[in-house]
Amino acid sequence: MHVEQIYTGCLSQGAYYITSNGEAAIIDPLREVQPYLKRAERDGVEIKYIFETHFHADFVSGHLTLAERTGAPIVFGPNATTDFDAIIAEHGQVFKLGNVEIIALHTPGHTLESTTYLLRDEEGRDHAIFTGDTLFLGDVGRPDLAQKIGKITTSDLAGMLFDSLRTHIMPLADDVTVYPAHGAGSACGKKMMKETVDTLGNQKKVNYALRDDMTRDEFIREVTDGLSQPPSYFPANVYLNKNGYDHIDVVIDRATVPLAPADFKAAAANALVLDVRDRDAFVQSHVPSSIFIGLDGSFAPWVGELLVDVHQSILLVVHPDQLEEAITRLSRVGFDNVIGYLDGGVNAWSAAGLEVDTVPTISPQDAWSQIEAGARVVDVRKCSEYEGDHIKDAIHAPLSELNDYISTFAEGPTVIHCASGYRSVIAASILKARGIHDLTNVAQGIKGLRAHEVSVSP
Repeated sequence: MHVEQIYTGCLSQGAYYITSNGEAAIIDPLREVQPYLKRAERDGVEIKYIFETHFHADFVSGHLTLAERTGAPIVFGPNATTDFDAIIAEHGQVFKLGNVEIIALHTPGHTLESTTYLLRDEEGRDHAIFTGDTLFLGDVGRPDLAQKIGKITTSDLAGMLFDSLRTHIMPLADDVTVYPAHGAGSACGKKMMKETVDTLGNQKKVNYALRDDMTRDEFIREVTDGLSQPPSYFPANVYLNKNGYDHIDVVIDRATVPLAPADFKAAAANALVLDVRDRDAFVQSHVPSSIFIGLDGSFAPWVGELLVDVHQSILLVVHPDQLEEAITRLSRVGFDNVIGYLDGGVNAWSAAGLEVDTVPTISPQDAWSQIEAGARVVDVRKCSEYEGDHIKDAIHAPLSELNDYISTFAEGPTVIHCASGYRSVIAASILKARGIHDLTNVAQGIKGLRAHEVSVSP
């Protein structure tokens, strides 16, 4: 028996590859399925099952493409309904995989169909659980993302989650390994640990939601308290996972259309221009009104959070060697409508005599000089970051809620910063696209500001 976690940092997502005696199972695959097919070919095994822990909201799964390529059935837990052929498992249903067994444990709460898969080894011993978004390390899945049915509320789902954990997961042995669907950085939980694998016994010690003395009412209060607004693109991803989507190779073929600067400019009249290069390249020179979300940061989550509409047409400004990567990572969160890219990049755009724009970016020392001269400071980090430490009198305008703070930037010079410079450049690009140009980005973010505060500020 072999278990491999395939972790994708951009999405803070774990997929799983399990083999035994010539057969394999994949749990919660990403949309690009080639890595799983290559592993199976390398190991000389047949993919027998594709298990889904639930209908994912934060990414588009690869279950449909993988099923078509392998002939393996897709397995969901109880209460799941799909527009494609799938096995809807019963609670306790056993799936044989080589010399091991995988048992479906219905654990509703995050969603109504949420299911944990229990792996039993060759000796029939409980070895691991693949918990999806039911149980994370340090946290549990948020109960406010499920498509509501009838009068079911967030509190109702939280209560179901309490029952699921205590009935089907906590009674398992402490040495059982926990393999969650997400780690720290995912929007599917609040307090996830940076680790991606742990024992159930340790989680019983450190996970607030697994306290022995916790009552059902206490659990509901703690799990529902402090939930941030879920990203707006989540429902669209659930829809794609339930109803189907184009295969990734179709999406890539459709998107790899090189456009000369004049054609690119004409197409931009009815499309969003997305610049995915590194932030230094963007601040130095970019197509006016383009939005920056760099591939070198938390690309896919910010795309989903900020662009929202998965159906809109997108034009890419991208380094040539990152074109397929950009299209693939967009498709992971359901943004399939890339219609082309700027052939020759910004250099070709400029050489064609077309205007370019920049984002004024200054050192922390110069930023303090501007602040002392009266420039307002806007901090675009998350609430928890701002509450932990912020520059005195700084206006808090979280990047995820930037649209609500547009009036903040209407008049007068603004110094904008985040933690290290990635998110503030995203924010600057959005503001400039809306005609707000009297702003300056701080290189190194608050880290740089704090490092130079004592010697420069009053």
